[in-house]
Amino acid sequence: MEHVIRTVRADEWRQARDIRLAALQDPAAPLAFLDTYEAAVARPDAHWRERTAGAAEGSDGARQFVAEAPDGSWEGTVTVLVERPGGEVRFGEAPEADQTHVVGVYVRPQARGSGVAEALFRAAVEWSWSLGGAPVRRVRLYVHERNARAAAFYRKAGFVPTGAVVPLDGDADGALEVEYEVRRPVTV
Repeated sequence: MEHVIRTVRADEWRQARDIRLAALQDPAAPLAFLDTYEAAVARPDAHWRERTAGAAEGSDGARQFVAEAPDGSWEGTVTVLVERPGGEVRFGEAPEADQTHVVGVYVRPQARGSGVAEALFRAAVEWSWSLGGAPVRRVRLYVHERNARAAAFYRKAGFVPTGAVVPLDGDADGALEVEYEVRRPVTV
């Protein structure tokens, strides 16, 4: 794999916006994201600046990783949100212990199967374990119950279903998001 996995910089909001819009146009987007292309493309530049800065190098509450190809293009991305007990609950249950939450996973079609997704997940999990303060006990994510491709990848990456589910708001079929996790390795 020739890609460099790195954290976004605050001034890269245009690239962050562009890969997010590409993700929302992917055929799997309705199962993968709790957002739509139409809503995202209508957001002002200030939204994208703030969103990118909040997950850029030096941010305490989140980190966005990208897979940068040799030509400088971004071929994939993943964002990790820090969740602390008593803090903001973005999705699912409030954390009982310090944890992180993987969101916004996307790899462009031409980079799928190249190791980009695996490298992004390694970076996300390693960053989670490296956080200062109370140690992060687990990394979690949610996957739509009908997104079999994503669920298979997450299991391959070491994530296991916890049994927790969250109903999707406004889904007439009663679809569920299934929680997966990987627990911090025990050191002796």
